[in-house]
Amino acid sequence: MTDKPHLDEEALAELRDVMEDEFEVLIQTYLADSRDRIRALREALEAEDSDAFAKTAHSFKGSCINIGAPRLGEICLKAEMAGKESRLGDAPDLLNDIDQEFAQVIHGLDGLMAR
Repeated sequence: MTDKPHLDEEALAELRDVMEDEFEVLIQTYLADSRDRIRALREALEAEDSDAFAKTAHSFKGSCINIGAPRLGEICLKAEMAGKESRLGDAPDLLNDIDQEFAQVIHGLDGLMAR
């Protein structure tokens, strides 16, 4: 799929330094927000709303890149493009990829938080 890591540990270390005691709150907020965005992607697909699918994928992409989840961000970019190009037939596979990568991100962030 890609040679990008599941997590950009350097970016996360910088965020931890900047956020200090609020870092865990940031991570928990990102995880909750991500679950909401995945749910919104599914709803847009069910409604066959390419525009909503693209916009949700776009905003999810940004939050993934900001938090240091580049591989998930890359998949979200593919989902965004599928929505923009009205290729919702590609969406189920992309959502599956998003689910799998999000599970990897959760696992990696759990490990990071345990340090």
